[in-house]
Amino acid sequence: MSLPKIGYPISSITVPSTGKNIKIRPFTVKEEKVLLLASEDGNEDGIKDAVIDLLQNCITSRGVKIESLASFDLEYIYLKIRSVSVGSTVEFVITCRDDGETTTTVTVDLESVEIEFPEGHDKKIMLGDKLGCVMKYPGIDTFVNVSLLKKFEEDDVIDFIADSIDQIFDEDEVFDSSTTTKEEFKTFVENLTREQFDKFSEFFATAPKLSHTFEAKNPKTGVVDEYTIEGLSNFFG
Repeated sequence: MSLPKIGYPISSITVPSTGKNIKIRPFTVKEEKVLLLASEDGNEDGIKDAVIDLLQNCITSRGVKIESLASFDLEYIYLKIRSVSVGSTVEFVITCRDDGETTTTVTVDLESVEIEFPEGHDKKIMLGDKLGCVMKYPGIDTFVNVSLLKKFEEDDVIDFIADSIDQIFDEDEVFDSSTTTKEEFKTFVENLTREQFDKFSEFFATAPKLSHTFEAKNPKTGVVDEYTIEGLSNFFG
């Protein structure tokens, strides 16, 4: 006689960048163990494969392409999967801003955490009257390396920007990955002026991100202040 099949609770969430509803389930002990073992091993390809497998398994809706989602979409989906898997609350120890030394513990409900879309953010960056770029949001590699592994070196900045350029255009032509190599995009970035380069920094600084604002009360002074947590890595230390 075979053992009974285990049923999983199904939740519905909305992919931030597309507005499309998808269904998710909790990860299993086995899936969590595979990811933990890959993380302990430290092999980036192994971790990426384990993360993709976990997301693909836990997203029960058909037709969701993990590799085509923006990193902030993946952060949001991963956060929600974790929430339904191991609990929806996380505790933070906050140093109270008014005196800079007293600490207090705050409980945050992960169900209330959403993606913030800053006003005025634009994927088109103008570098001159006719010259500009259309950007694309980083994807699964950034999600794994930055959001999960917290690994990002200053030397990676130029490569990171070059990888995030979808098109370069002027008044005559449009250059994209079908006509331009990664090295050519990288050379383009290396030859930017500081003023032009700063426009790319502004793009990433204002890109959509996980964000949650909450209030905390200083137990000594009674002062209530507002605090904001941003980015997946900050929600899980």
